[in-house]
Amino acid sequence: MNLRARAYALFEGLESPASKFLNYAIMALIVLNITALILETVEGIHSPFADWFRLFDLLSVALFSLEYLTRIWFAPENPKYRGAVRGRLKYLHSPMALVDLIAILPFYLPFVGVDMRHLRAVRLFRIFKILRYSKTLKLFQKVFIKKREELFVTFLVLMFMLLFSASMMYFAEHEAQPDHFSSIPASMWWAIVTLTTVGYGDVFPITLLGKMFAASIAVVGIGLFALPTGILGSAFVEEVESQKQSDTPPEAFTYCPHCGKNLPSGNK
Repeated sequence: MNLRARAYALFEGLESPASKFLNYAIMALIVLNITALILETVEGIHSPFADWFRLFDLLSVALFSLEYLTRIWFAPENPKYRGAVRGRLKYLHSPMALVDLIAILPFYLPFVGVDMRHLRAVRLFRIFKILRYSKTLKLFQKVFIKKREELFVTFLVLMFMLLFSASMMYFAEHEAQPDHFSSIPASMWWAIVTLTTVGYGDVFPITLLGKMFAASIAVVGIGLFALPTGILGSAFVEEVESQKQSDTPPEAFTYCPHCGKNLPSGNK
């Protein structure tokens, strides 16, 4: 095994003590970065330790940059990215490679004349790097990808209900409250807080028709926003069970002719 293949195995995947240690170390560094970003907003903490925060950010960017370049170097070891040039270019467009790039970009952009003072929050993207190292978060990612079509349809239904609710409320309340329901886009604020059952109370109907319609929308919103939760919840349970079965040796299961499923040995 050459050096590049060893680096690929270390970062990507073999269940060796060295690979686990590296994964945990990078995850800890990511968590410390997010913690530092939060503490920097507290003036009483940031002022006396500004130099230490700056030094820690420099060290973190150096390590994350080294990791990013290393991953580009061994990318062709992955069958999906075969080819010294084409494979690496394909890898650079992958979602996790883009996350890695965004995580270090705020540090380098000022050197080319880009003002990042108002984009420091971009450093929060470093938290998405944990997706690469956490099996549980990878499971969530897999569930989202698996159910993307159902979630997309649910999103379209929600957008339709949002537009429909805002439009109907505009026609019902515009004459009575022209300041709050001045247009359909302005009415969308009411539709959002009502459909999500938040109901801040800053905008509310005063006409009989508006109140009747608002009550209906509030009830419908409870069911609509429960749809994505149900889809993701059931998919997550299915994926967990599927992984448990894949991790369990075949001899631990017995085929049940009545239900047509593989059940744990000993179950009737």
